[in-house]
Amino acid sequence: MTPDRFFALMLLLASRDAVTTQELASALGVSLRTVTRDLNWLREAGLPVTAQRGRLGGVTMLPGSGLDLTRLTPGERDHLSLAGLDEKQRAELDASVESRRALSKIAAAQRQRTDGLLPLTDVVHVDSRHWLREPASGPTPASLIVPVRRGRRLWIEYDSTRESCPRALVVDPYGLFAKAGVWYLVADCARAPRMYRLERITTWKEVDQPRRLRVNETLATVAAALVERWEHGHVVEVSATIDRTQIERARRVLGQRLVQDEAEESASGHRVTIRFLRLEDVRTLLPFGSSITVHGPAEARAHLRDLATDLARHYAAPPTP
Repeated sequence: MTPDRFFALMLLLASRDAVTTQELASALGVSLRTVTRDLNWLREAGLPVTAQRGRLGGVTMLPGSGLDLTRLTPGERDHLSLAGLDEKQRAELDASVESRRALSKIAAAQRQRTDGLLPLTDVVHVDSRHWLREPASGPTPASLIVPVRRGRRLWIEYDSTRESCPRALVVDPYGLFAKAGVWYLVADCARAPRMYRLERITTWKEVDQPRRLRVNETLATVAAALVERWEHGHVVEVSATIDRTQIERARRVLGQRLVQDEAEESASGHRVTIRFLRLEDVRTLLPFGSSITVHGPAEARAHLRDLATDLARHYAAPPTP
């Protein structure tokens, strides 16, 4: 269980009398199996979690968990539920002051512990931003959060990398989503879920119409489905061999797109399959040069050859002053 999901699960259990596993799965954006595993982990860790079957049953956190939410105002509890955000991201949402006040109340209760351990906030600091990223352009999360919370449709102009010019769209927003230091607007466009990077929204305005969301879908479920599609969906499977000296670098760059065949390891390299959403994405392999040899499909080899030829032609001529 990730730390942010643990904290979000604890908040859900501590703030409600009883909650079903389906409600927990929807709120956390995970499967029922994952929720069941997380609850079992809490029980094994000694936390007083109980489950009761039946129409009026549900999962309950008994008193004594150590997480006292009774001292929080509704606004503080709302801000505290922004699990997984670091201080800079909370500031980008204009949520720092109330979040810090809520966290200070929780910390005050935790200081009463006598187990001799230092507070987690003293020994753990989270910064989810990428290294060396330039400041993002486009609307700030704080500028969008109020119209999103009003439940209105939005008109946006979106500068997609696949289009020659920005497109005008009317979207039905579920909310804002931070992933790997990047903010996204998660919304339906023509009843289909999409994720829009805030830095590529060139302009926007609120539409005087209520949003129209699909039934039983929430920000958490839609974001989880889109991430799953991005990480595991693919159209092109590239067969390749990677030099032994570059396999660790390839794992870092390609992540879950790379599947290594342990049975196909030789002194010269590792036989792998690399999954891409589009044929154009094979350009990701160019920085590896000749340390990656693509065997197929033929169109992937041809596209890499064309890209490399264009690059060689670009540098063949002397630089212009």
